[in-house]
Amino acid sequence: MRFFLAFKTLLFTVLVPCAVTLYIPYALLSGSDGEGEVTNWALALTAGACIFIGVAIYLRCAWDFVVEGLGTPAPIDPPKKLVVTGIYRWNRNPMYQGVLLILLAECILSLDRSLLLYTSSVALIFHAFVFFYEEPLLSQRFGESYRHYCRKVPRWGIAYQPYPINPA
Repeated sequence: MRFFLAFKTLLFTVLVPCAVTLYIPYALLSGSDGEGEVTNWALALTAGACIFIGVAIYLRCAWDFVVEGLGTPAPIDPPKKLVVTGIYRWNRNPMYQGVLLILLAECILSLDRSLLLYTSSVALIFHAFVFFYEEPLLSQRFGESYRHYCRKVPRWGIAYQPYPINPA
C-alpha cells in the first residue's frame, strides 16, 4: 500500500511542484536576455542552499504524508491521518514553504521581475488555498485534534516549541 502511495506522491510531485518550481519559471525566463543573472558567488551559494533546503523540506513532508498520514500531497488523495510529526511539529505548512524557498532562490539567481511577481502570486495563492480550503476541510475532518494543533503550531513561520507528538 505504501509503495503505491509513494508512486502517486512521485507522480503528483512531477506534475505539480515541479511545474511550479521548474517548468513555469523556465518558461518565464526563456524570453529573458539573461542580463540580470547573478554573478556574485555568495548569492549563488545562498540560492543553492535555499534550493537544497526547499527540496529537502518537500521530500521530508511527502515522506511523512505517505508513511505517517497514509496519503499523498495531492488534494484528491490526502492523508487519512493528521500528520503532526517531522517538520509538521514546527509548522503547519512546511511543504508550501519549501516550494516558496525554491522559488525565492530562483528569484535570487535570475534577478528577474517577472519571476518575482510569479513567486509573489504563488505565495498568495498558497495562502488563499490554505486559509479558505485546506484549514476548514482539515478542521471538519479531524475536529478538535486539528484545532488544538492550529493553536500550537503557526500557519507560516516556525513555532517556538515543537508540537508534542502525543499531546495531553
